[in-house]
Amino acid sequence: MRIVKAAPVLERVKDDIDRVFDRFFPAPFLAEPGFRTYEGTTPVWMPAFDLVETEKDYVIRLDAPGAHRENLDINLTANLLTIVGRRELPATEKMENYLYREREWGKFSRTIRLPTDIVADKIEATYHDGVLTIHLPKVPSAVASKIMIK
Repeated sequence: MRIVKAAPVLERVKDDIDRVFDRFFPAPFLAEPGFRTYEGTTPVWMPAFDLVETEKDYVIRLDAPGAHRENLDINLTANLLTIVGRRELPATEKMENYLYREREWGKFSRTIRLPTDIVADKIEATYHDGVLTIHLPKVPSAVASKIMIK
């Protein structure tokens, strides 16, 4: 018995339904819906991420276990941060006869809309134990400051 993922036709129906909900309930910081899509027959996996706001910056932690540092690319255009990457299927697993398979392989792309401007030349990114961490410092005018009442 072979278990197969949902057919692309079902995914398109799900995408249509999600688009209707996205019109009525837009996510303020995300530029994309949080579901898996299909390009032809190749699955595109969507690694989970967290977006945290601190006083001086935003911190993004994206789970990409199994992806090599060289296969990750980060781009900032205005207030859109795009993370593109790829996780390769190990050569030892390519010819195996799977009975069940949940782990996903291939390319991914996540685009995150940031609520304020970022100091682009001070962005720092690290990749450790399968977690990509990106620190995005806010423009000083976007940092809240306390105003004293006289």
